[in-house]
Amino acid sequence: MLEFLQSFDGLFWLLLMLVPLVFLQRALHREIQAAFLIITRHPGVTQVIFALIFLPGVFLHELSHFFMARLLGVRTGGFSLIPHSTPEGRLQLGYVETVRAGLVRDSLIGLAPLVSGCLFVAYAGIYRLQLLPLWDILRSAQWASFWTGLGSLPGIPDFWLWFYLTIAVSSTMLPSAADRHAWLPLGLWIALLVGVAVLAGAGAWMLAHLAAPFNAFLRALAAIFGVSAVVHLMLVMPFALLHRALTRLTRLDVA
Repeated sequence: MLEFLQSFDGLFWLLLMLVPLVFLQRALHREIQAAFLIITRHPGVTQVIFALIFLPGVFLHELSHFFMARLLGVRTGGFSLIPHSTPEGRLQLGYVETVRAGLVRDSLIGLAPLVSGCLFVAYAGIYRLQLLPLWDILRSAQWASFWTGLGSLPGIPDFWLWFYLTIAVSSTMLPSAADRHAWLPLGLWIALLVGVAVLAGAGAWMLAHLAAPFNAFLRALAAIFGVSAVVHLMLVMPFALLHRALTRLTRLDVA
C-alpha cells in the first residue's frame, strides 16, 4: 500500500496545490471587485474594470475553446469578451457558443483553457519569473526563505509584465461548471475501463509501465498550480488591505 501511495504522490501534491489556488483565486476576485466597487460606487463600471484587468486570460480561455472546437470539427456560434451577469448572479467574462458533440469532444473543448493556461503559466512563471525555486521552498515549508525569495522577485527583468500576465491567465484558466459538464460521465467510463483492465490482470503491467509517467505528469501539474497559487498570494493581501483601508475611509463596505 505504501509503495502504491509513493507511486502517486503527485496526486497528493496536485490536490494540495489546487485547493489553495481555488481559494486564493476567489479571494483575489472578491477583493478586487470590492475595492473598485467602493471606489466607483457603480456595479457596471466595476464589472468593466474587472474584465479589463483579466482580459488577456479571458481572451486565451475563450480562444482555446474556439480553436479546440474547430480542431475537433465542432460547429461554433457566438464569441464574446463582454462581461455580463448571469441569472444566478455570477459575473461571466466571456463565452464561446458550441454545439454539443458527445462526451469526449465536449470534455476536450472544456479542458482546452486549462491546457493552454498551464502551458503559459509554465513558461511565464517558471522560465520568465523563475518561480520554480520558490515552489520547491514552499513544498519544504522553509517559510523564511520563501518570504525572502518573494521580496527579491521584482528585480527580475520585465517582472511586472510577466507577473501581470501570469495572474491574468492563471486566474481564468480553471474550467467553469459549463466547461466541466461532460467530465463526470467521461470520468466514470474511464474508471470503469480501468477497473475492467485491473480485473483482467493488467494491474501489475499498468503500475509498472504507466504509473511513473502519470505521476510525473501530476507532479508537473501540481508545480504549475503551485506557481499560480504563489502569484495569487502575492496580490491577495495588498488588495485585502486596500479593501479594508477604503472601508475605513468611506465607511462603506461590500457584503
